[in-house]
Amino acid sequence: MKSIMTALALLGLLALNPAFAANEQQNKMATCNKDATGKKGDERKAFMKDCLSKKPEAPAEAPKNSQQNKMVTCNKEATGKKGDERKAFMSECLKAK
Repeated sequence: MKSIMTALALLGLLALNPAFAANEQQNKMATCNKDATGKKGDERKAFMKDCLSKKPEAPAEAPKNSQQNKMVTCNKEATGKKGDERKAFMSECLKAK
């Protein structure tokens, strides 16, 4: 039942954007074909089945930009400060680093 629901969901996605799905599948096929170089027969068939059925990896978390890094560092250093004192400290800290 679960596989039927998954198949229906995939078909729904393909119906919404068939060009995207075809392109993704083509890219996956090309990558798997390249990785299967040297394999033959049942070994190749098993490898291709496994490779093509894998979900794409989630993108790695984007690195924080320098402003975000400054903010994290300054926030840690501003612990205990409140109001205008904190505001002034944060302003100077973010400019300085």
